[in-house]
Amino acid sequence: MKYGHLNQDAPGRILLNLIILLFLVIFCAFLYLVRRPILRFAAESWIIEDPLDKADALIVLGDDNFYADRATRGAQLFREGKAPVIVASGRRLRPNAGIAELMEHDLVERGVPRDKIVRFVHDADSTLEEAQGLSRLAGERKWHSVIVVTSNFHTRRARYIFQRVFPLGVEVRVASARDGDFDPEHWWEKRTSIKELTREFAGMVVTVWELRGKKESDEATQAVVELRELNPQSVV
Repeated sequence: MKYGHLNQDAPGRILLNLIILLFLVIFCAFLYLVRRPILRFAAESWIIEDPLDKADALIVLGDDNFYADRATRGAQLFREGKAPVIVASGRRLRPNAGIAELMEHDLVERGVPRDKIVRFVHDADSTLEEAQGLSRLAGERKWHSVIVVTSNFHTRRARYIFQRVFPLGVEVRVASARDGDFDPEHWWEKRTSIKELTREFAGMVVTVWELRGKKESDEATQAVVELRELNPQSVV
């Protein structure tokens, strides 16, 4: 009886499996047909451009590309009067030369007066370390607002880092610089673009892990400082 019952159920299972398989085939075919809009949306959603009110300083992040696209956008914003000074941030390559000097040259070529450029030389090997160094510079200069200029594909991670590393009293906004090697409309067609976006996704995961709890910790510290200022005898 059992064996006969199983045989009766077999056609129903086969039909169900065929329906599931057909659904998967149709779903995969649909994804293939709409892959371009989905991939384009993924890249465009990753890119950030904040409202750019006037700030105390523009900060152009180091490791600009071959076309000097970050310097180009930074110079454009400076000419528009977005900030009175612009920071050329870059790694040290030699004892007396590095990327900051090259960026300064690019900015001067694009119309920024040399005396309005703050050259920031560092030995950071990540955006996080660069942001930590720039945070100290912002504190020394008593800046209350900055505009961080970086490549389009790097904007989301850069903003996440800077807003958590910079002091709470400093407003951080991010400006997107077009990148000659990364076109969000067709990024999946170039190996370089695929590598850049994949690296950013992976870098964001690492960044979230490294900075976990940072913002909450800073807010708690700031609250204690404010409480001490209001009532210095109440907190030991």
